[in-house]
Amino acid sequence: MIINTGSRTDIPAFFSEWFYNRIQEGYVLVRNPYNPLSVTRYRLDPSVVDAFSFCTKNPIPMLKRIHELDAFHCFFMVTITPYGREIEPYVPDKKKVEEAFGKLSEYAGRDAVCWRYDPIFISDRYTIAYHQKQFARMAERLKPYTDQCVVSFIDLYEKTKKNFPAAREVPLTVQKELIESFNETAERLDMQIHLCLERRSLVLSRVDADGCFSKAVLEKAIGRRLTVPRHTPARQGCSCLLGADIGAYNTCGHGCLYCYANCDQNLVRENMRHHDPKSPMLIGHLRETDMVHEAVQESWIDNQVSMFDYMRDKGV
Repeated sequence: MIINTGSRTDIPAFFSEWFYNRIQEGYVLVRNPYNPLSVTRYRLDPSVVDAFSFCTKNPIPMLKRIHELDAFHCFFMVTITPYGREIEPYVPDKKKVEEAFGKLSEYAGRDAVCWRYDPIFISDRYTIAYHQKQFARMAERLKPYTDQCVVSFIDLYEKTKKNFPAAREVPLTVQKELIESFNETAERLDMQIHLCLERRSLVLSRVDADGCFSKAVLEKAIGRRLTVPRHTPARQGCSCLLGADIGAYNTCGHGCLYCYANCDQNLVRENMRHHDPKSPMLIGHLRETDMVHEAVQESWIDNQVSMFDYMRDKGV
């Protein structure tokens, strides 16, 4: 199975000490965001956890203790955008994040790190030409460390509308213009772009719409075949393996205006005040009224020898 850390918050950026404590103790407790009395206990054991997936805007706090993950496969998606502090108030300097991206690649391998350039929105400052120039610049900078990038356009969730009222949907004509430009950059640099739940009409020679965290992407990242059980997609039409998330909503301190996981910064600050790095739960502690159940966990790795494995072992 896959343990996800990034759909609800940014664990590497704000809770890396807690995460490594969980690795040491071998389990984690996760409160159901839709039924707060229900708590799931996951074993953090490489015999049942085929990979950890991380989605972060700041992997720097993870790096000092990164070798505590040596027993596990990992897949890192790092979001690096061209926006300023008025959009992403507490995201670190992008050059420092790019440097950390390179260190992650050296640790996990090129196939196990992915750059996310999303969400894309258009404004008087962040114009089509601006995105075209910045995407090409970032792709040049990150090319030594990865061959893949995830791109998506802003979705106007209710939380996003509340926190970012100036945001507007990106017209299809603009999407096509940007994707065509990004595709030219990807062709020149031999990179692959994955669209995140966008129209298939945007697919080009170096742009696919098959999922940004799909079975195929993950198999390439960990170098193993997976037999994935039938699962419920996170969103209609999404092929990504996004279940078993150990994060919590309203806990990410980046303060990005376009965020879909935070509804109120005051609530974020209150939740983070209740974070205890030594607790088995991300926020707070287990309560007497909580109902804890063990997650059903089994490895998805297909241990049958295949041409895929042979070619991997031969370095082909």
